[in-house]
Amino acid sequence: MGDVLSTHLDDARRQHIAEKTEKILREFLRFYEDQYGVSLFNSMRHEIEGTGPPQAQLLWRKVPLDERIIFSGNLFQYQEDNKKWRNRFSLVPHNYGLVLYENKVAYERQMPPRAIINSAGYKVLTSVDQYLELVGSSLPGTTSKSGSTPILKCPTQFPLILWHPYARHYYFCMMTEAEQDKWQAVLQDCVRHCNNGIPENSKVEGPAFTDAIRMYRQSKEQYGTWEMLCGNEVQILSNLVMEELGPALKAELGPRLKGKPQERQRQWIQISDAVYRLVFEQAKVHFEAVLSKLQLARPAMEAVIRTDMDQIITSKEHLASKIRAFILPKAEVCVRNHVQPYIPSILEALMVPTSQGFTEVRDVFFKDVTDMNLNVINEGGIDKLGEYMEKLSQLAYHPLKMQSCYEKMEPLRLDGLQQRFDVSSTSVFKQRAQIHMREQMDNAVYTFETLLHQELGKGPTKEELCKSIQRILERVLKKYDYDSSSVRKRFFREALLQITIPFLLKKLAPTCKSELPRFQELIFEDFARFILVENTYEEVVLQTVMKDILQAVKEAAVQRKHNLYRDSMVLHNSDPNLHLLAEGAPIDWGEQYGDSGDGSDSGGSPSPCPSEAANLTEKRRRAKQVVSVVQDEESELPFEAGSEPPSPASPDSVAELRGLLAQDLQAESPTPASPLLNGAPVQESPQPVAALEASSPPASPLGHLPPGKAVDIESPKPSDQETGEQVSSPGSRPPIHTTTEDSAGVQTEF
Repeated sequence: MGDVLSTHLDDARRQHIAEKTEKILREFLRFYEDQYGVSLFNSMRHEIEGTGPPQAQLLWRKVPLDERIIFSGNLFQYQEDNKKWRNRFSLVPHNYGLVLYENKVAYERQMPPRAIINSAGYKVLTSVDQYLELVGSSLPGTTSKSGSTPILKCPTQFPLILWHPYARHYYFCMMTEAEQDKWQAVLQDCVRHCNNGIPENSKVEGPAFTDAIRMYRQSKEQYGTWEMLCGNEVQILSNLVMEELGPALKAELGPRLKGKPQERQRQWIQISDAVYRLVFEQAKVHFEAVLSKLQLARPAMEAVIRTDMDQIITSKEHLASKIRAFILPKAEVCVRNHVQPYIPSILEALMVPTSQGFTEVRDVFFKDVTDMNLNVINEGGIDKLGEYMEKLSQLAYHPLKMQSCYEKMEPLRLDGLQQRFDVSSTSVFKQRAQIHMREQMDNAVYTFETLLHQELGKGPTKEELCKSIQRILERVLKKYDYDSSSVRKRFFREALLQITIPFLLKKLAPTCKSELPRFQELIFEDFARFILVENTYEEVVLQTVMKDILQAVKEAAVQRKHNLYRDSMVLHNSDPNLHLLAEGAPIDWGEQYGDSGDGSDSGGSPSPCPSEAANLTEKRRRAKQVVSVVQDEESELPFEAGSEPPSPASPDSVAELRGLLAQDLQAESPTPASPLLNGAPVQESPQPVAALEASSPPASPLGHLPPGKAVDIESPKPSDQETGEQVSSPGSRPPIHTTTEDSAGVQTEF
């Protein structure tokens, strides 16, 4: 690999790439600075005017799934350095960064992970043929001939491949189809969550960034949806740069790659990943510098907005009236001829799978609560309630149980309309709907938890408790039906706008865009940071089609299509005290209602013995695991390309690993406590096994450094590395930390 990079990415070419990246970043960041002022004004105006959707009926969890592990188990990973497959213990913390360990023993002893993967922008592929097709199309002229050796051989029929258009690829395989299905659901959940990397509670920076991306791409005549709007701001910005750099770099380096087609493909993947890392580091520095500058200027901008809010609004409305008078005749004709006839078809295509998915969410929630109620009646009663509720509280984050809901979105197609409206992919709509499904499921579960917790304060008998559970379930389902209707209608409106507005802007651009600069003189210089002609023009275009979109969604609700409620149905203060219940501390079901296991009586007997205390700790620790899949008798691959029999002392010994895993197939270790690092493989520390103590994890995490450089365990700063390799220094053993979400449950850093 080093020879490939040193040959094709020498210092001169790296400097050339850095200069082109610098140019693209500077151009984009001018758009971002412009949009920041507009976004700040819109946010403050919205806050003052208090406009927004009707209040939700369900409660929402302020700290979702804190310090939980979503999934853990074993899978085989292909090692590109030695071209061998190795069994890895893998887990997914609550921030959805896939963590790979040498084995489960290494995890329990809190040794450094082999790799931590942020899957934003990746696709999960389930066949080598799919992968070879994507790899072949990424570098023209490298399609392998029939019968030739492919770039990747999988030793089983059940591969899972993480493919990215620019970054490195990851190769896994499983022993059974059932195992493949489970890991596919888990990895797709990781991709879905990581793609949604811009915090939704960011009312200024988030909208400013996404608007700047759209404006920048439109300045390059690129309209329509963009599939690589994935991850956090730096990842998206890196994708934007690579979208421009990639074709030129491919044309320049492609003919110079030597070897057979599969070897040239492998070389190109290495080169693309190396360039992506260079671009990422450069983008991170520039973006953070501009963001810091804007945040310093924000107080002064807010002071101007508060003082001159009325004048700014008046000035903007005057500008909008002038632009409307100019473009309205053309826009109305365009809407009438090219958009209006297709709105019902687009809406129907969106409504069918989305509503089926939300119905499935309702059914899964109903089934799990009903099963829990039956268990309370027939088995443990109130004594087992804590255990049951601990599992139910994690339902929305259970990738396997939620998979039946997410799968309903897969048939979404815009046949005949996708090309017409320049929609590159429907994946953006699928993932958005799936995120809404998970949010609504968690809201329903949390509301049920809160109401049941209140009911338990009355000290009900087992029979009374079962009746209360059924009554609360019916109450929550009514709230869910109302909220899911509101969420779906909002999703339909946003999706229709996202499809039609870029199409209209592209249609109107030849006759309208060149005339926009003359409207600049209508904006007072003092307000120029908060009012932009381009944004006002887009708002006017939006208004021309919004009436038709609202009417289409309203008609669907009036006809009760797909269980949509009419806009006139608003539940006002149906539960005036419910939202007050959510202000209390989070409910710890395992702590408050779990089986105590200490054998103490009401008279106050001695504390439990150490073994009993250990069992109690283990039980509570397991409760924090959402789902675990650990291989049992499938620890050995049928064959391994280029592999040699492991020595008895080797940690890769299949027999040894099987023996270690068989000791406790379902037990899960406690969540360690240092920040998640993100990027490519982390080398394992050579520290002797005897020196490793699982009981006391070190407090000092790995600091943030560029890829490929060794670090010293000193600084407590968390890593914000999104790509790149991080290597631990000898003697260090930083464990995994799974507490990197803020109070709103938004992924902030890995």
